[in-house]
Amino acid sequence: MRKELNRQKTKNSILNLVLVGLLVIACFMIWILIPRLAADEFGVVSPALTSVQKWTYSAKLLTERNDLLSANCFLPTQTKFTVEMGESVTSLSQKLEQSGIIRNGNSFRNYLIYKGLDTQILASDYSLDCSKTAVEIASQLQNNYQESVLFVILPGWRAEEIAAALATSGLDVSSDDFLKIVNNPVGMNLPEYLSGGRTLEGFLYPGEYTIDRNVTAVELAQIFVDRFVDEMKNNSINLNPQNGLDFYQTIILSSIIQRESYNGSERPLIASVFYNRLASGMKLETDPTVQYALGFNQSWGWWKSPLSSDDLLVNSPFNTYQINGLPPSPISNPDLSSIEAAENPETSNYFFFRSSCDGSGTHEFATTLEEQIANACK
Repeated sequence: MRKELNRQKTKNSILNLVLVGLLVIACFMIWILIPRLAADEFGVVSPALTSVQKWTYSAKLLTERNDLLSANCFLPTQTKFTVEMGESVTSLSQKLEQSGIIRNGNSFRNYLIYKGLDTQILASDYSLDCSKTAVEIASQLQNNYQESVLFVILPGWRAEEIAAALATSGLDVSSDDFLKIVNNPVGMNLPEYLSGGRTLEGFLYPGEYTIDRNVTAVELAQIFVDRFVDEMKNNSINLNPQNGLDFYQTIILSSIIQRESYNGSERPLIASVFYNRLASGMKLETDPTVQYALGFNQSWGWWKSPLSSDDLLVNSPFNTYQINGLPPSPISNPDLSSIEAAENPETSNYFFFRSSCDGSGTHEFATTLEEQIANACK
């Protein structure tokens, strides 16, 4: 009887091992087969994806095959469609679905990531046809060649943010080449206040530009600086300000004011706080300079908020919690409102300000530290 039981256990064990082995083989085959099937349907997967990501997106595309390889309408119908500069692939995909150009935004997004096209869509105006498949639409979004493209610099961007926007702009200038010129502007026609080896940070004027696609990095930087020079002239900005700072220092302060408030009407009052602090020998203690010093991190981007107490201790010539006076150069590229505020500050007795508690984006101002503490959100 025992021998029979032992034989049965042995058989069961062998059977279990065989089943496990077959399961392992099946899983291995699925692991190999899914990406191959996807590659047959949709082409080579992006090498930027990890092995797990390659398998995951391959599986998604196979299940979404009908949405990707079928048109959303039968008769050719042209629809005007705009891809904004810096627009996320998720936003783009959702807009295409909502416009009736493709069947499914999620499957389109998955396809772009699978192919590595999510960072190669060109910002531009398109005429798209819903009788084309989603795969054909994706190809068209890559190949809509135009001689000139629209490029936008937002007020308060630092040079690295401008450089990052080049990747999806359609301009033939790499981020690295642009930053090399910004940090070492050789071969350019520069105003006197940018002489002496100064970088172009602070002088890349915000706004919309229509730029030839084949522009070089030097030409692109020159376009931005020329717009700055023209704006100063056209708006009668004094290049020899009477505020105790030279013009370059005024732009440094403007770049801080720009990052402190998006409300142009209160910027002259914010400027008065900084001038009062400079006159009294107080440190500026302004968060944007610390954010600039910390630089980029995947968790917070370019401008960390909120800052921690440890952040305020970062060792940097830009950390105005640690240094006296202004940082050595601008921390962003300010617009006209911020420059005018720095040149013509209001007169006040304020030495402090902090964000209002009502979420309006405005600030509460204080003369003493006690008042500043009392203005804290409860």
